[in-house]
Amino acid sequence: MPRPHVVIIGSGFGGLFSARALAKADVDITIISKITAHLFQPLLYQVATGILSSGEIAPATRDILRRQKNAKVLLSEVTNINLGGRIVVCEKLSKQTVLRYDHLIVAAGAGQSYFGNDHFATFAPGMKTIDDALELRARIFGSLEMAELSRDTAEQRSLMTFVVVGAGPTGVELAGQIVELCHKTLTESFRTINTKDCRVLLLDAAPVVLPPFGEKLSAAAKKELERIGVEIKLNAMVTNVDGAGLDIKNTDGSVERIESNCKVWAAGVQASPLGKTLAAQSGIEVDRAGRVPVNPDLTLPGHPEVFVIGDMMALDRLPGVAQVAIQGGRYAAKTIIGQLNGTPVTENFKYKDKGSMAVISRFGAVAKINDKVQFSGFLAWVAWLALHLIYVVGFKNRITTLLHWTITFLGSGRSERVTTEQQLVGRLAVKQLGESFEPTISGILDPKKIEN
Repeated sequence: MPRPHVVIIGSGFGGLFSARALAKADVDITIISKITAHLFQPLLYQVATGILSSGEIAPATRDILRRQKNAKVLLSEVTNINLGGRIVVCEKLSKQTVLRYDHLIVAAGAGQSYFGNDHFATFAPGMKTIDDALELRARIFGSLEMAELSRDTAEQRSLMTFVVVGAGPTGVELAGQIVELCHKTLTESFRTINTKDCRVLLLDAAPVVLPPFGEKLSAAAKKELERIGVEIKLNAMVTNVDGAGLDIKNTDGSVERIESNCKVWAAGVQASPLGKTLAAQSGIEVDRAGRVPVNPDLTLPGHPEVFVIGDMMALDRLPGVAQVAIQGGRYAAKTIIGQLNGTPVTENFKYKDKGSMAVISRFGAVAKINDKVQFSGFLAWVAWLALHLIYVVGFKNRITTLLHWTITFLGSGRSERVTTEQQLVGRLAVKQLGESFEPTISGILDPKKIEN
């Protein structure tokens, strides 16, 4: 008799931790993921700014689970879920796979949201994937290289102006590191330009930076950002983005133009489109961010065999952070094990908030453990380093990450500065080829599409 089959969609925090929690269960596990790695998304900005390599924050999922014999990993993208038939259909490079499941854990995560202005992505990439980080790295260093070649003062100024949209943790951390890169690391690397003249702007439609951290820490973060040279514009809504810059509208109705060749979008998230697939078959509606309303036990209404966790679920206004996904994955695994053992889990999912942190600058960070325990400065920075080092998967990755942090924070070096033209243009080139573009592992099905 075959063992129960658990299909997990996604290899992020929710998917990986649910798989690990099922390691000793009498089940067969199939993890389906669009990428070959487990991505530690909170450190993507350090890949973009040359501190870490992509491998240090995205170890291969197969390697992580190599000793877990009941787990199998498939590189593929889910294209359809049939809840009635308990079937998952996935495809990668024209290879389609159909899987049947007894239990399904959907942890497909979220992408960037442009709030209905998806065309902004052409000129302002997000910060959700390794491809995003490598493209931004190419844009940052490429802008400085082009400024070195330019003899036009206005063009140089535009090339040396970096704009980060979104003053949440990702935007704040990214803006701080771009300033450190330009004002410290690269000051002796160029001959025509002076990288200390680079401008880094942080924009947000909200009235404060880091809104979830509270008034005290928000003010501390803003003060530190301004101290290191970040220009902050709050209550500023982006109304248009193009190749040469972007337009913002202030609360008084005035419109301002910012000339910048390098922009990055770190504002807003949108859950995986699979959320709409699940909702349509369950007779429910997703929320504005595309998240699926779930039962208190994280199951899909009407489908107790399906769990929706992490950034894809809407429950009790829980934030889209790693700990929600980790705890949700473990809870789903525990529930499945209980059902198989005849000892069903009776308590609903309860999230244990372990606090939030954001690094602002070299030796500066903010940390909110709860409403009473909040601190900033060097102590918060050390706590941030320790916590993130713990969640980097693999002993080797922890050692190399610590080494790179030592080089960057105690000195000023950044060893991961290599960029390629493909990183810069690859995403847009594929987009221009259109949806009919069908690559294979050996090339493409229609070579004339490239020739034309």
